[in-house]
Amino acid sequence: MNLRQAFIDNDSIRLGLEANTWQEAVRLSVDPLIESGAVDAAYYQAIIASTEAYGPYYILMPGMAMPHARPEDGVNRDAFSLVTLKQPVTFADGKEVQVLLTLAATSSAIHTSVAIPQIIALFELDNAIARLVACQTKEEVLAMVAASKDSPYLAGFDLDS
Repeated sequence: MNLRQAFIDNDSIRLGLEANTWQEAVRLSVDPLIESGAVDAAYYQAIIASTEAYGPYYILMPGMAMPHARPEDGVNRDAFSLVTLKQPVTFADGKEVQVLLTLAATSSAIHTSVAIPQIIALFELDNAIARLVACQTKEEVLAMVAASKDSPYLAGFDLDS
């Protein structure tokens, strides 16, 4: 699963959106994956239920969340979406998020060995959150993903195939 190609195949980059609640923000981040058929509508409900039960365990760094649920909760194929918000939303633990990179993985192995290294590579870029929020076009986001491909986290990955 290639992050850049998943964004293209699912038309799943949405920039400068508005959400009043974390639930609405998660919905905006899952919608492109529902629209592309990568996940069923139940996937959104599974993320909400999991968040309400366990808290926002998928906030990976200040300003960034990776909403996801289990493969059996409605994942049809591996995919990613990326949503930026004009203003951050606040989760129940008080953490604010302005970038949501939603993951749909068909297995736990895909989640840990393929998806996470690509996400780390993107977000280790200097000022990644601010730069993503400032992006005006999908092409700008894709250029950031391309710039992350030389990360040591991706050593051994063939992201061009």
